[in-house]
Amino acid sequence: LRCGMRSTKCQLLVTSLCVMLLGLSIATLSTVTHYGLHFTLLSDISLEDNSYRVIHHTAFYLGICLSMTLILAALLSSAATVRESQCLTAMGFFCFALAFCGLLLAACWRYTHSTEVEDSMMDVYDRVYEEVRRNPSSFRRHELTAIHQAFLCCGKHSPFGDTANIEQKTCPPGQVWDAGQDCLQEIQHFLKKHLDFASTLLGVTIAFMIYGMILTSFLWFSIHFSSNLERKGKYILR
Repeated sequence: LRCGMRSTKCQLLVTSLCVMLLGLSIATLSTVTHYGLHFTLLSDISLEDNSYRVIHHTAFYLGICLSMTLILAALLSSAATVRESQCLTAMGFFCFALAFCGLLLAACWRYTHSTEVEDSMMDVYDRVYEEVRRNPSSFRRHELTAIHQAFLCCGKHSPFGDTANIEQKTCPPGQVWDAGQDCLQEIQHFLKKHLDFASTLLGVTIAFMIYGMILTSFLWFSIHFSSNLERKGKYILR
């Protein structure tokens, strides 16, 4: 039993370190997503029904909450391993389980609403682009130019055939409008790479949560039975 406990404690310490690094990674990814230029440009555009803004802020706050839960689980598990405390071990297990549920919900939402983020970002660009196309002197022209410079793209393929004048005025300097990249494709390509990385991080973290729950539960039972064995045969003379 002592040998098994020693092995479990070593594995749990390593797992706690990895979980802490994963928590910091999720916090970093959430911060980069929230304050990154590509995302804030589309989120800050003042449209009445800018659905991407809601997704943008919700993803940041959920990411920070998940990262804090992971870091707390790692700290509690480490303390429980060093002190062999049943209470701290149970609290560590609870944090692992809470983070697992949150990560599982995030992963399910990612796969059931796989195109929602992409569609909301492209809808914002479409609205801005069409407003500038109808009114070249619109204040949206500066927002459209900023988007083109951030994504290194130039307009989009339009069935109206009257986009040359708009794209010549809003494309990045030195980029010929008719040789530029379609912005809708560029937004889609950029977001796909970002979400693929986030999905991989979620998958790895979920695996560590399952392993952490197994280790903390095994350590709790090991501490419990070890304590009972140490007391076995000992009597108090009253």
